[in-house]
Order: sequence, then C-alpha cells, then structure tokens
Amino acid sequence: MYRHIFALQQVARRTISSSARRQMQNKVPEKQKLFQEDNGMPVHLKGGSADALLYRTTMALTVLGAGYVVYELVKASFPQKKH
Repeated sequence: MYRHIFALQQVARRTISSSARRQMQNKVPEKQKLFQEDNGMPVHLKGGSADALLYRTTMALTVLGAGYVVYELVKASFPQKKH
C-alpha cells in the first residue's frame, strides 16, 4: 500500500520539477513610475478605468448602505400602531 503512495509522490515530483518554467517580466519598476508620477491624480485612481469603476462601485454601495441603515433606524424609532 505504501509503495503506491510512494510511487505517486515520485510521479508528482517528476511532473512538477520537469515542467517548463515561464519567464515572467518584472513589471514592478513600470508600476512604480506610474504610481509615483505627480499628475494630481489620487493614488487609488492611478490604476486606470478599472480602479475608477471599483472606486465608484464602492462609493455607491457605501451610500446605499448608509441610507438603508438610516431608514431602518427611523423605522425602528417609531412604534407600530396596533389595531
């Protein structure tokens, strides 16, 4: 039984170690230049349109959530009339 587990470990090790490795280019210096550039734009929006969309979505959800909390507090502060 242990031979099967050991054989599986060897096959897995060979597969992982013999697979071709991708050479990835280091993009950190490019991103550093982009985010350190002084163009009057806030850092949380310098990533492009995806950052702007994420920011607007977050702000919309925050405003809607705060409005819903106020609505529930007002609703809870007035007792319901009993018939």
